[in-house]
Amino acid sequence: MDFNLSKEQEMLRDMVRSFVDKEINPYMKEWDEQGHFDMGIMKRLGELDLMGVCIPEEYGGAGMDYNSLAIVCEELERGDTAYRTAVSVHTGLNSMTLLQWGTEEQKQKYLVPQAKGEKFGAFGLTEPNAGSDVAAMNTTATKEGDYYVLNGQKTWISLCDVADHFLVFAYTDKSKKHRGISAFIVERTWEGFSSKAIKGKLGIRGGNTGELFFDNVKVPKENLLGEEGEGFKIAMSALDNGRFTVAAGACGIISACLEESVKYCEERKTFGVEIGQHQLVKQMIANMEAKLHMSRLLVYRAGELKNAGKRNTRETSLAKWQACNFANESANDAVQIHGAYGYSNEYPVERHLRNSKAPVIYEGTREIHTLMQADYVLGYREDKPLRKMLPAWKGNE
Repeated sequence: MDFNLSKEQEMLRDMVRSFVDKEINPYMKEWDEQGHFDMGIMKRLGELDLMGVCIPEEYGGAGMDYNSLAIVCEELERGDTAYRTAVSVHTGLNSMTLLQWGTEEQKQKYLVPQAKGEKFGAFGLTEPNAGSDVAAMNTTATKEGDYYVLNGQKTWISLCDVADHFLVFAYTDKSKKHRGISAFIVERTWEGFSSKAIKGKLGIRGGNTGELFFDNVKVPKENLLGEEGEGFKIAMSALDNGRFTVAAGACGIISACLEESVKYCEERKTFGVEIGQHQLVKQMIANMEAKLHMSRLLVYRAGELKNAGKRNTRETSLAKWQACNFANESANDAVQIHGAYGYSNEYPVERHLRNSKAPVIYEGTREIHTLMQADYVLGYREDKPLRKMLPAWKGNE
């Protein structure tokens, strides 16, 4: 097993890191304070082929492998979680799901412009009373002739006010419980659709997050993704991709916190020596280093399974669970190393700490992932091949 990045991946990492240092980091403090999500960054990411990095070239993407997507997410979150989240939702939850489940017509109409960064996609699963318990959703889609009439509400939706297309999950037959959920591609411009941003968040203040409302939205039958009743399977496969990008992004928070902490250790002196000379500070630095490498290994393992076209729910869950916990712990230690200064936004570690809390909640809480891993070990749960798997990476020809 080769743990080295390819030359192409090294170039990708360096390019994204340079982009973050020049176009995100200098402005992120202000954007965070203002709650501002900069669409100019999204457009630039599209111009750099980063909104479809792992989508095949035939569908407008860069045609790189899934671990290249992980590298992009890590480097973006090294700047701020908001822009990693944008790529996670657009690419991981939406575009990769279209690649896996969409018809050729759906791919040409929706996936191609998304992969090129000309249009942006989002994902509508969570509801006010349905988070981890997906089957508790209340949104419905009633078939009427050539349309499904969509009614309901989604919440905590990233890119709610800026996305052009949404993957929305709704009951087509509530009597069948989770087997009665279906998936639909919904366009922002359709009558009856509206959105509203959520303010007052603890973290990811520079991101666009909010609610979606559907009031008798007419969805053409050709916008049904997969078959009726496959929505739950589609949602779970989408989460395999989204969780993978979240785990990769968590590596970015650890990396940023380690970088800032080492820098501060060299600047700050107490008791006549640099604070990095104190053993308990060294312990926190060493723990961050270990957590960064452990997280990357878990992420790349899941990525290699994706590259091979194999089911990876178990491995992705483990990576998401551990990497996000490690990121939260590392950010907390980084604030501790910075002392009182870590408690102010003069340094970015306080923002990383606030941002690190959301990923241990969304796309499966750490408690859900704990139960999943136990169920795998105990034999109560197993991964079975889906009707449609994410395509294996064929390499650039």
